[in-house]
Amino acid sequence: MIKRDNSSFLLYAFGFLLLWEWLRPIEQLTKTDHIETFVIFLVISFATAYIKLKWIWQFIIKIWFIFFSINRFHYQDGFFQMAWLKTFLQDMSDNVRVIFARNWLELSNEFRTLLFFILLWLMVYLIHYWMLNRQKIFVFFLMTIIYITVLDTFTAYSAKAAIVRTVIAGFAVMGMLTYYRILTQENVNNESTVTRKWMRPLAIMIALSVMVGIAAPKAEPIWPDPVPYLKATGKEEGTGEGTGTKKIGYGTNDSNLGGPFVGDDRVVFETEVNAKTYWKVETKDIYTGKGWTASTSSEYTISGNDFIPLGSIPENVESRTETAFLSMRMNYKHLIYPAGIQRYHFEDEYFLNIDAAREKITFAEVWGANVAPPSYKVDFKVPKYKASDLILTTSAVQVDSVFIDRYTQLPEELPERISELAEEITSGKTNWFDKAREIERYFSRSDYTYDQKDVAIPGEAEDYVDQFLFDTKIGYCDNFSTSMVVLLRTLGIPARWVKGYTGGEFKQSSKENPSLQIYEITNNNAHSWVEVYFPNQGWVQFEPTKGFTNDVSINFLSDDGIPVSGNTTPPPVPVPQQQPLEDENLDQDKTTSKSSGLKEFLLAVKSFVSENWGKVIFSSLVLGGTGWLIYRIRRRWIPYYYMLRFHVRSKDENMGEAYHVLLNQLERYGLKRKENQTLRNYARYIDTFFSTREMTKLTARYEQFLYHQQVPDGGWKEARELWENLIKKTIA
Repeated sequence: MIKRDNSSFLLYAFGFLLLWEWLRPIEQLTKTDHIETFVIFLVISFATAYIKLKWIWQFIIKIWFIFFSINRFHYQDGFFQMAWLKTFLQDMSDNVRVIFARNWLELSNEFRTLLFFILLWLMVYLIHYWMLNRQKIFVFFLMTIIYITVLDTFTAYSAKAAIVRTVIAGFAVMGMLTYYRILTQENVNNESTVTRKWMRPLAIMIALSVMVGIAAPKAEPIWPDPVPYLKATGKEEGTGEGTGTKKIGYGTNDSNLGGPFVGDDRVVFETEVNAKTYWKVETKDIYTGKGWTASTSSEYTISGNDFIPLGSIPENVESRTETAFLSMRMNYKHLIYPAGIQRYHFEDEYFLNIDAAREKITFAEVWGANVAPPSYKVDFKVPKYKASDLILTTSAVQVDSVFIDRYTQLPEELPERISELAEEITSGKTNWFDKAREIERYFSRSDYTYDQKDVAIPGEAEDYVDQFLFDTKIGYCDNFSTSMVVLLRTLGIPARWVKGYTGGEFKQSSKENPSLQIYEITNNNAHSWVEVYFPNQGWVQFEPTKGFTNDVSINFLSDDGIPVSGNTTPPPVPVPQQQPLEDENLDQDKTTSKSSGLKEFLLAVKSFVSENWGKVIFSSLVLGGTGWLIYRIRRRWIPYYYMLRFHVRSKDENMGEAYHVLLNQLERYGLKRKENQTLRNYARYIDTFFSTREMTKLTARYEQFLYHQQVPDGGWKEARELWENLIKKTIA
């Protein structure tokens, strides 16, 4: 067996990383929440095994953590109240009967959580057994690779980074275990020099393999992706019709939303732009209960270089003018544009059809054919809104009634509980902007899950939004954006549904103009979002889809630099100045303020950790490992640090400190000073070891400085040369 030392610590750390790869996809692909709790359980399990805690204490700690987690997940009672424990034990008894009856779907969530903890417990034990007893882990490593690659192929989980992490951890563990097997079989002495000779080539080999694998060019797939053929049901891609699995991308028919879709990474267009932005194609305003249609309107034609009368930004809104260059890869007849579009620029003469109802722009037919250029340039304005202006709208008094009716339209059979939910979400908010923000934030709750596969289709008697809000709570952008529009409309706030593309993936900076960035937009970037109308600000984008963020700029400070309070109504009446409070009350207010500030800080930290727990744990492991490595090799870098530190010092008083530094360095090197050994005897021992007289000379100078308070001839400058020579010998 391998001893519990620094090497075994590395084995446990790499084993933990391999097992963590099994947990990472679960939160994304299933309804399982609180994954960070299961990761902490793994850390506790590996830590108690590493420190060789007695099995009874390991058992008690793990059982306590499991029961504490189940209480936190599923029960409202406190952990030390016995009522919940009695209920849970009864639930376990009921679930055992369910298992014997083979009714697997009837298992309770509490029992499923317990089984999951037990599974992780068993996995940790197996890894411990494979690594420290059998010294073989290839099977588990291979199964991890198969697991993440299958998920990458057949689900929405992307395993690009997971493959790299698994290869690094797996090769490191197998290399270390191979080394320990050789030590055992060949009866080789386990010296540090032998270990370094083995581990250095292993680390270099892994690092080079990973870097070459990442940097090397990749060939295109030889065979087509099998997933669309296995899961699709023959529906036309992007049509939005039918109830089978569709392929993602822009489509014209949104009358029946819902159902899963498969990814499509074909490039639609590339753009050179100053900053990432959303790209619009059209808007729709009529919600049917199952999807979206657009109001009928007559199209009109304009010249390709004329001003585009869509998405105009009011003059009172601060904005800047930007230009984007679009290179099309798919031959669509519609044009793509950002919010705030001004005009297009084409190399040849084109005519454009404008559909005002849908705000959709298409190329006009020329000689019976739709002619689309391969590239064009777009001028547009980027607005910078002020919250102080947005919160001014509290009612629709300033808006035309026909406009309000159009953009607050809802089907008569819309379930009443949708409007009740909207009222509950926006309770206490007095203006449109704050209400819209509250609804936008509502979907970031853990209740709602972004998913492209396990997405329901409403039945004939079901409403699309009602099903998502109250029943499934699982969906993609269409579910989130449509639900926000409908919730806003129940409050009388005009809103519309927008289709287009997100900003895409950054590729590189433009060679011709380094200030511009090149983004690649594929069918996977097809997206829908929300626009809300404010009488004095125009249409403003909102992004309710979980995991997505738009590029809208809003200044939440007033002209005086004071944060804008969303619920501020008319300015308050000035309050007469009060007399100064007693010192005791002032101290109490300061204490309360500090306590409140600390509470807000702790809440902010808790929120950050809960949202980025994976990165926090990984960063902590990296920092801890780096610190441990730096400490382990301190004998190599500390001499250079001290040489640099004392090289710039010229005062003779440094001799005493420098001599003690040398003694510590010699001890780290392995030349320990014996108990009751005088400095002169120790100096002769060092000189004998290094075949020199420098330590004796330096010691004599140090004793003269220490006992006689006299500076030796030549001072610290000459003594420093002796000191540096001895330090360099310990480095060699």
